[in-house]
Amino acid sequence: TVALAKLRDLCFSGIPFDGGLRCLCWKILLNYLPLEKALWSSLLKKQRDLYSQFLKEMIIQPGIAKANLGVSREDVTLEDHPLNPNPDSRWNTYFKDNEVLLQIDKDVRRLYPDMAFFQRPTDYPSLLILDPQNEFETLRKRVEQTTLKSQTVARNRSGVTNVSSPLKTTPNTLNKYEVLPNGCEAHWEVVERILFIYAKLNPGIAYVQGMNEIVGPLYYTFATDPNSEWKEHAEADTFFCFTNLMAEIRDNFIKSLDDSQCGITYKMEKVYSTLKEKDVELYLKLQEQNIKPQFFAFRWLTLLLSQEFLLPDVIRIWDSLFADDKRFDFLLLVCCAMLILIRDQLLEGDFTLNMRLLQDYPISDVHLILKKAKELQDSK
Repeated sequence: TVALAKLRDLCFSGIPFDGGLRCLCWKILLNYLPLEKALWSSLLKKQRDLYSQFLKEMIIQPGIAKANLGVSREDVTLEDHPLNPNPDSRWNTYFKDNEVLLQIDKDVRRLYPDMAFFQRPTDYPSLLILDPQNEFETLRKRVEQTTLKSQTVARNRSGVTNVSSPLKTTPNTLNKYEVLPNGCEAHWEVVERILFIYAKLNPGIAYVQGMNEIVGPLYYTFATDPNSEWKEHAEADTFFCFTNLMAEIRDNFIKSLDDSQCGITYKMEKVYSTLKEKDVELYLKLQEQNIKPQFFAFRWLTLLLSQEFLLPDVIRIWDSLFADDKRFDFLLLVCCAMLILIRDQLLEGDFTLNMRLLQDYPISDVHLILKKAKELQDSK
């Protein structure tokens, strides 16, 4: 049995990547793996099978009879057809899903543009989906078709519809990326699928911009696992760890909860009240310049700092965040530490200069930041 308190303690100071240790620890810290080691293999098998089930149910286009998957259904029936206005219609759901999918697609293509990783093909494409026997419509095809449809028909101002030739339309983002040959999938496509299935299973929150920044580091860590047995299942494992992590931070993404005790506004105010305890001079300066925490802390807190640092540094910060048993209280201290470490510049700067500092944070040494945050934690 894993001694959780001891494990948290060790992970807090950073987890070595060797031998897939980090991937394993994250899976325990995010409550995906139980503390009882004997249960691991059966649980993993069960969860990965469940994920395959999700793929079968949610990525299949209504309209293609899937006899070989045991889902035999006539293509278009009298009761249900693409123009059926009934909200329960499968087709209606399909078109609604496409709107979510286009938003996810736009966001995941931009994941960590300075790294080639997400554009590269994965060694483990989803055979379930790419199997030519299944005639699956992949998400990539869905996006291309939906984008083409919306591009081809453009309404001009007098209400007349121009049908432009798709060949002559301005090159859109689809052409910016080299298209991988059939049977290959880029890593960003795997991330797209994880987010799409999450959105389908959680209709209350669906997909909110920024979730791509949360799933990216998780997937990257699991998909580069040195242990190939685990690496092969990076997609399913990322999905469940992401779902567990979102269960803890999803309130940050729900607008209607913003001002409640669990919402993001409360947490941003907490950054300032903590700062007031630790460094009242700096707190007063920011107040006086009317620099509200919304201007910078919103992104820091919602995206767990994934936008402020390079990916390897984000992953190191997450070691400490996931190891925090008070779940993300430590994140507030990290935000405070980031402010205190640039206090001299903030005290001297005017509003414009300080806003620039906070929106494009100048210190890249995350060890320094974590050390300062730990000091703040110990000085309570």
